Amino acid sequence: MSHPATDPVRLADEITRQLGQFADHLAQLPTPQAAQVIARVLDPEAGVLSGITHLVTTSSVFAKDQAERGALPAEVWLALGRASNELHDIALDLDEHKDTLQHVGTRPATTAAKPPAPAPLVVRRHR
Repeated sequence: MSHPATDPVRLADEITRQLGQFADHLAQLPTPQAAQVIARVLDPEAGVLSGITHLVTTSSVFAKDQAERGALPAEVWLALGRASNELHDIALDLDEHKDTLQHVGTRPATTAAKPPAPAPLVVRRHR
């Protein structure tokens, strides 16, 4: 049997499987450790979100080339380009919260008599 890295389709399947396992594991972590992991995932230089954004951007370049040759409909290229732009914008929005997540992840465990008060959730829409 070939190594998954030699077959790009199998590699994509394996990465997808591992991301699912990673998400399941993240859900079980204590708050400080989960915050550290999320901050690493959001790292704009080497995080998972950055890698996925790069992958979608590369896919968009491929789709553009194929659309120009007539092998793919232009709509595929446009959709991948939009997705790439949206992921980039999302990464920028999330990057402003990376320091907060890192702070939560490095904060020493407190034995305060009063637990932190939950914050009311407010939905803000950015456009």
